[in-house]
Amino acid sequence: MKGSTNSSPSEDQDISVTTDLPDSGSKGKNAVDVEYSVSITNCAPVSEDELHKINCNLSDKIPNQEASGRVDYIHANGHSYSGVDPLGETCYPERSDVLDSVERLCQLVVSMPSKRPTGKVVAIIEPSSRRGTVVGFLNAKCWFNKMKVSRKGTNLTPHSSCDYINLIPSDPKLPKMIVPVISLPTDIKKRLEDGDASVETELVSARIDCWAEESLLPQACVVRTFGRGGEVEARIAAILFENAISSAEFSHESLACLPDDAWQVPQTELACRKDIRNLCVFTVDPSTATDLDDALSVERMSNGIYRVGVHIADVSYFVQPDTALDTEAQARSTSVYMLKRKLSMLPPLLSENLGSLIPGVDRLTYSIFWDIDVSGNVFDRWVGRTVIRSCCKLSYEHAQDMVEGRINANSLNNCESGFPHLYGGFGWHDVFQSVTMLHEISKALKEQRFNSGALRLDNAKIVFSLDAFGDPYACNLCERNDANYLVEELMLLANSTAGEIISRAFPDSALLRRHPTPNTRKLKEFEVFCRKHGFELDTSSSGSLNRSLEKIREKLKDDSVFYDILINYATKPMQLAKYFCTGDVTVGEDDWGHFALAVPLYTHFTSPLRRYPDILVHRTLTAAIEAEQEHMKHQRKLNNGTLEGYVRCFTGMNTNELESRSEETLNALSTAAVKYRLPSTEALSNVASYCNVKKSACRQVKDAIDRLYMWVLLRNKEIFLSEARVLSIGPRFMSIYIQKLAIERRIFYDEVDGLIAEWLDSTSTLVLNYVHHNHKRAQRGTNMSRYKALEEVALMAAPYRSEPESDVSQNDGDFILSSLPLDCANSSGLEIVPSVFPLTLRALSTIPVALHAVGGDDGPLDIAARLYVTSYFRPT
Repeated sequence: MKGSTNSSPSEDQDISVTTDLPDSGSKGKNAVDVEYSVSITNCAPVSEDELHKINCNLSDKIPNQEASGRVDYIHANGHSYSGVDPLGETCYPERSDVLDSVERLCQLVVSMPSKRPTGKVVAIIEPSSRRGTVVGFLNAKCWFNKMKVSRKGTNLTPHSSCDYINLIPSDPKLPKMIVPVISLPTDIKKRLEDGDASVETELVSARIDCWAEESLLPQACVVRTFGRGGEVEARIAAILFENAISSAEFSHESLACLPDDAWQVPQTELACRKDIRNLCVFTVDPSTATDLDDALSVERMSNGIYRVGVHIADVSYFVQPDTALDTEAQARSTSVYMLKRKLSMLPPLLSENLGSLIPGVDRLTYSIFWDIDVSGNVFDRWVGRTVIRSCCKLSYEHAQDMVEGRINANSLNNCESGFPHLYGGFGWHDVFQSVTMLHEISKALKEQRFNSGALRLDNAKIVFSLDAFGDPYACNLCERNDANYLVEELMLLANSTAGEIISRAFPDSALLRRHPTPNTRKLKEFEVFCRKHGFELDTSSSGSLNRSLEKIREKLKDDSVFYDILINYATKPMQLAKYFCTGDVTVGEDDWGHFALAVPLYTHFTSPLRRYPDILVHRTLTAAIEAEQEHMKHQRKLNNGTLEGYVRCFTGMNTNELESRSEETLNALSTAAVKYRLPSTEALSNVASYCNVKKSACRQVKDAIDRLYMWVLLRNKEIFLSEARVLSIGPRFMSIYIQKLAIERRIFYDEVDGLIAEWLDSTSTLVLNYVHHNHKRAQRGTNMSRYKALEEVALMAAPYRSEPESDVSQNDGDFILSSLPLDCANSSGLEIVPSVFPLTLRALSTIPVALHAVGGDDGPLDIAARLYVTSYFRPT
């Protein structure tokens, strides 16, 4: 990818979604695959009806015992498959009994639409991989209390509770666990025995050893400590552990597979590849990128035709099948980009040097050329292995300045600094002309793509600014520009072309990427949401949905926050894009397509330095091209040495189905598959599944790192004031969206001392009022010990006083007046004025809120939201 340590690629971008388009902080190509999973939120918005039901009918909380399937590392060896043994067969009732049971269950669910279906775990088919990656804190206080009781001589059972200590996982979806004290690491055990309460602040990793059927809690074993829970490095280490991401150095065996850094392109490769070192080829990346895996070129041909080239690092030349390097690259599967560093899939010698398309040096590439007109129509194409020499490394900022006309060829020639060095005898006129031509072509390709039914959901994304110590001091919403889209369109075209070729050549063993249609139920909910707010939505296809959203965008051009909310809601029904093998019988051919991109065939070809699937696609493409060349030789012999009227079997725009499935062609394909050791259908299906898991883990790491840095930013600021919009509201809590931080939060206001919440069901309106807790107790006659303190829900700003020196906090019972002034500015300098009690709220109301960091040394990290309010009346 393009990537830097402070920009995370997301060619499966989350449409935060990941459908297959680029990430905001990285290369356009990274938008090339949007993974539909809403990453900007920590709590999903719910419809008002659903929210009301949740508010009024609290369901019992039953601990979940996770039983997700384990994914083991699979290594494909030629056409053989070696890996974990398949699951043993499980006995099931007769099919008719199963169908009857399912039908009865369906009828039961349908008959009670207001109830949430629940179930009971009766057996674990396969242990979850998460059993070995638990992160949390030890609850030492309870253990210390038990020890005090024990020392007083209290009779204890043979298995005393002092023999165990509780572990509280950071993930709230996991249950509490018990850990045998005897199994703790020596240093932790000694600190417990010494009565050191600070052991509770240590973030620890653990694995679940067993969960007896009669036990309410699983038994775990602490493996290691990361450090204090409030330290950034300890948290990052825990995030990587939790997602099974390796940060280990590359093995000596892997490094031994690579040539030294003095390597040059061998003459044998120059002889068998197309030499295009005379072309004006350049890269466009983030300014800090070091792994440059794609470059661009364009030539003006005759009759208004342009020859556009995408040139991808030929990593498969260095990473040979069944080597130690191949095994380690497959195990890592993807590079992981964090704000301050990256964990590369490949050794830096390859990803940042030998394989990176560094300007001024010869590099091996895989190239695709298209003959395209100004309307984006493709007339011909060529695919093959090449040798290039990039003339320069442009940043997105450089390319954007050219696109917008802020600089031109003359100003570039006169510029002494700030722009990259040029190689190969090319001038800035050549580069400038190429960028502007590619910009016009990319606009035509984008327009044609959306006219064909593509969908785009651009969720708001946050980028952080780091100080010299690597700590965040500010954050801003990321905006993508024309330079990003220029690269994105060409990467999308390259990936689609590669997917078409390999699936045509190997219909049973090609690695593709599909994006399923949206979740029907959630899509209906989105339709209801839009209709409720006066917007018409056509969800019959990706194209019709996109056109509907564009119309809504125009209507909401003066309310960007509401549009962000609506787009965020639109991502909820979207499913994740996934790798799959075309020979997988569980995926019908009708399901091969990519919903958001509206293409029937799609794969990943453009980022082999950071994604293992791209390397497999390169190998498959090489085998297809070699089989095609063998077929061409055969046809030349049959036609007395000529190829007049010959139609290329796989790489051409059109194909002769009869020829592509002829005996000669099939034999050539089989020979090439063996030569390049392509995996069998079964092996490739397992590799695809494994890569899906690793890609998901990579995305979760990115999201967790973003949340961590947001937490650090707010911890350093103590209080962050901002405006928020109410997404949904009910009698117990409201869900709010804070656009400045692109996050959602909930504020609970039921059972708060000093606060009365009046819910008007007929108008879906909430009225919040401040009263003295004595009045509330008298009114309700309930035990106040269960009520939350007002300061947990609201930051009370002091009202205007005639005596400004009286600005100290006052404590009147439970009434806290903050020393914050009435008019308080947030970090951006904009004035945030508190609301005034009584407060009347509805869905989409705008309210001021105060955000602050919670947790750290004493628990999971979180960002809490409170109402920012004041009252001009003293309680009575």
